[in-house]
Amino acid sequence: MIPIIIAASVALFLGAIGGLMTPIDDWYANLRKPSWQPPNWAFGPAWTIILGLAAWSAVVAWNAATTDGQRATVIILFATNAVCHFLWSPLFFKLRRPDWAMVEVLFLWGSLVALVVGLWPISTFASMLIWPYLAWVSFAAFLNWTIVKLNAPFASKG
Repeated sequence: MIPIIIAASVALFLGAIGGLMTPIDDWYANLRKPSWQPPNWAFGPAWTIILGLAAWSAVVAWNAATTDGQRATVIILFATNAVCHFLWSPLFFKLRRPDWAMVEVLFLWGSLVALVVGLWPISTFASMLIWPYLAWVSFAAFLNWTIVKLNAPFASKG
């Protein structure tokens, strides 16, 4: 029961803080964005599903781990991912630096690849639960890159 509470709490925290750090204000509204960007309302449900799957993956992986080393791997992989996940929104929205967020999203993407690879020997199912997260962040990284390309430079903008 404890792993479920921890995983759900982390997912809820990341979802809530991500939402709070993502103001859809005039600055964001005035950015040039590609025509294929999903509508703003779609991001909340997408992240809710993705973070729910990640929490499920964490619980499955924890329960499947048979050694202290495997449990440590699960904790390190998910903690690293949580930090990377947490950092993107403040960089993009609060600091208004999509260019910095583009660099950071590479670390987020790398943390997801590490989860997929690192969880595979512990639980193939837990690893597969991360795939939608990896796919969404791959899409989001391309969207971030496109926004940077359409709007740069950012250092001189307020």
